[in-house]
Amino acid sequence: MREITIGKNQGGQRLDKFLAKYMKHAPKSFLYKMLRKKNIKLNGKRAEGNEKLADGDVVTLYLSEETIEKFTARPAAVRPEALEAFPLDIIYENEHIALINKPAGILSQKARADDISLVEQFVQYAGKEAADGFTPGICNRLDRNTSGIVIAGKTLAGLQKMSELLRDRRIAKYYLAVVKGEMTQKAVISGYLKKNCKTNKAELYPDKAPDSSYIRTGYEPICSDGAYTLLRVRLFTGKTHQIRSHLSSIAHPIAGDAKYGGRVRGGMLKRQLLHAYEIEFPVLSEPFADLSKKRFRAEIPADFYKEKFAARLIERMSER
Repeated sequence: MREITIGKNQGGQRLDKFLAKYMKHAPKSFLYKMLRKKNIKLNGKRAEGNEKLADGDVVTLYLSEETIEKFTARPAAVRPEALEAFPLDIIYENEHIALINKPAGILSQKARADDISLVEQFVQYAGKEAADGFTPGICNRLDRNTSGIVIAGKTLAGLQKMSELLRDRRIAKYYLAVVKGEMTQKAVISGYLKKNCKTNKAELYPDKAPDSSYIRTGYEPICSDGAYTLLRVRLFTGKTHQIRSHLSSIAHPIAGDAKYGGRVRGGMLKRQLLHAYEIEFPVLSEPFADLSKKRFRAEIPADFYKEKFAARLIERMSER
């Protein structure tokens, strides 16, 4: 038998959701069977699984320790070398969330078991796993070679609220992109995107296609030298490679993005010049009221200045 006292980072979620996280390797059918047989109780009483947990509740597992150990997920150990992989650039943080300026070349989440990712670094920064079993995490992802703002949750409340705001598209997200060609008019473009797993590229369609998702992207030219343009891009939907593929589809690929036609010959670029530059929060109530209508920016990374054309455009932007 094992008793679990619910802490502040576990309250506010359904019992069945908590059990699925606590015993990650247990089939859902097993968990619901144990609930029906009263082998799992909430505050000493029979539970259905749809009850909402509160701080101080007690979940009792009338299971053998062997069974619990078998199904309980243990957090992966953070390797020592991960701590020195790159320093976390924290733009802002409070009790519940942190805003991180992710450098280019770093994965948001692991693709392979031996990868060092932003998640690893943040979990270590936030204190590994919290005492009550909650593990901090990130709420949005950026491509490996896209830099900029990533929102992370330090508490369950923070993780849930930020994920909700992103899902409902209530956080305004703006990017800076240096694209090929001259652009003079702002616009909003839309279409349908489908990820091709074999080529790891996004395919765009003007109309709904099987397994495709609706995408909507806005852009506004900031300045141009005739050959390249610096854009402020508004991301209305968030799909893999959305900005990269969408701009390429209108014949203005992002400079340095070889996958989507933006290769710059003879240059120093090793990645696409795309940076998640700014976010704006909506009006929020406690405990997130301090974020209401706040804007946050991530410093433009140094590699934007390595190519003369990009450096000139950034300098012209700063003069405006």
